[in-house]
Amino acid sequence: MADVTEVQGTCLCSAVRVTAKALNPKVGACHCKTCRTWTGGPFFAADCGADVTFEGEENIAVFSSSDWAERGFCRTCGTHLFYRLKEGQQHFMPVGLFADGEALVFDHQVFIDEKPGFYHFANETHNMTGEELFAQFSAAQS
Repeated sequence: MADVTEVQGTCLCSAVRVTAKALNPKVGACHCKTCRTWTGGPFFAADCGADVTFEGEENIAVFSSSDWAERGFCRTCGTHLFYRLKEGQQHFMPVGLFADGEALVFDHQVFIDEKPGFYHFANETHNMTGEELFAQFSAAQS
């Protein structure tokens, strides 16, 4: 499946508009405690790489959530806009921002070791613990 190109989305109040040049159609769910606290459940996101632009940047608040990443949201309506790696500016964006989800496939889950027991997904996915995810990122950096 090819990457979707030039997808556009908006926050709930339309104060922020986003354009991602290359959204990866493989959607992942993060079950880490930070994402669940941030979103109220698992964080469903797509990798949009570093080529992401925003209109209405004055309406974006950014929170440094760890040594390696930050999270952005709309100051007006509170819509979650991105989880961004500080090094390389890689954006993982909530798939709900993008109206056309037809080409998206729920493909993987991360921090599966932190997923609470009260929910389960029927989809067959590649599942990784937090340790496995960090090892994958370390290997990619080498």
